[in-house]
Amino acid sequence: MNFAELRFWECLFSGLAVILGVRYLFVHFARSALAVFDKVALFSLGLFLLLCVSWVTFLIFLVVAITTYVGLAWILKYHAKHGSKYLFVLIPLQVLPLVYYKYGDFVVNRVLGFNADAFRNLVIPVGISFYTFQKVAFVIDTLALKSPLPRFLDYLNFAGFFPQIVAGPIERKANLLPQMETFRFRWLPEKIDEGVCWIVVGLFFKCCLADNLAGFFNGSSSTNPFLIWEANLIFGLRIYYDFAGYSLVALGVARCLGINLTLNFRSPYCSTSVTEFWRRWHVTLSGWFRDYVYIPMGGGRVKWWAFNVAVVFIVSGAWHGAGWNFILWGALHGLFLIINRLGGKLNVPRSLAWGLTMLGSFYAWMSFYELRTDVLLQKSKVLLMPATYNGGALREALQVLASGDGVALGGFLLLTALTLLAEWFSVTHKNEEYYYLRQPLALVVLVVLTVLLAPGKTNAFIYFAF
Repeated sequence: MNFAELRFWECLFSGLAVILGVRYLFVHFARSALAVFDKVALFSLGLFLLLCVSWVTFLIFLVVAITTYVGLAWILKYHAKHGSKYLFVLIPLQVLPLVYYKYGDFVVNRVLGFNADAFRNLVIPVGISFYTFQKVAFVIDTLALKSPLPRFLDYLNFAGFFPQIVAGPIERKANLLPQMETFRFRWLPEKIDEGVCWIVVGLFFKCCLADNLAGFFNGSSSTNPFLIWEANLIFGLRIYYDFAGYSLVALGVARCLGINLTLNFRSPYCSTSVTEFWRRWHVTLSGWFRDYVYIPMGGGRVKWWAFNVAVVFIVSGAWHGAGWNFILWGALHGLFLIINRLGGKLNVPRSLAWGLTMLGSFYAWMSFYELRTDVLLQKSKVLLMPATYNGGALREALQVLASGDGVALGGFLLLTALTLLAEWFSVTHKNEEYYYLRQPLALVVLVVLTVLLAPGKTNAFIYFAF
């Protein structure tokens, strides 16, 4: 479900038109069944949109969803007192499709050295990492809290709520399930107004900023530190506005339907520490790893807290992709967090703290986009060696920036800087992320900029690959 494509909105509004037409008949002839109809219609709409993405994605989602519910029902019925023991059976069944599609080739062929064709060229089903983690959390929360299993239809709507199923936020049972249990198509004006504001900001992030920055990304240089930093900067800005854009549109669509999703991004590039960065970047995934990996290992209360941090972020890196580069990316952020905690008592000026946080974050992005391990190590060496920052390298970089593309890039970087400034003022002056971007005049400007500047070619959301 690519929110930036017209096809998604055509499918969505077509589906809603059918639902409203049938619902009209229920209102007049079967009002007592209206509540059930609304829930069935919501889930059917989600399946229809998922099928529009890919039939493989559709089938894998159903397999994981049904396996989760049936397995959990069996545990609660026959082994409720010792249900935690059966997590070691149910959770592997839940993650089996994820392991096969996402990590099969990496583990079997690249790590173990086999040449198994069955694991090559596998297309990762869209959203599998997100909805699998949401269902794993659902199982753990249900057994840990010893709460009753919800009705199957309510569970299906929790598991397959279409705005967030393919790229999050990874919602928790306590937040989303109660809303699904009481869901009705109500169309409240205040909710629609609020939702449209988020949709406008999200589409601006994606179509105007992220998609245009993608056209200027060039990660080919492995010898010029200035060009490598330029690639890191462009990629870091692009992935933020791409992923945050999706998350904000998902939030907005859900609000229009009367559902409150978690704000998954909270202006992370306004952070003045790595710890704050991870409280603002991909909030629901950070919370997932904190609650289900970090805290069970002892969290920060034990002597080996640094080991716990390292494990969590290496696993987080592996969640993002099957490759040594993703593991290195996670390890770098783990190292940054350890250093941040060890130096937490130092009194660092706010501007310097922000600069150091951004320097580490954008340095680490290189490990996210460069898939070739040998080239990645070469680039890391170039960036860390002072001798590479010479006049010849600077002239080469300036020649690139002086071209026509360089001027256009400068314009989009200026627009991005103004957007980040609006985010900064929203956080520091209003303590409310994206506040100034959601004001009426700003929304009009964002709509105009999106219409005028959006490139003709739409890029898929980056996190669809994860």
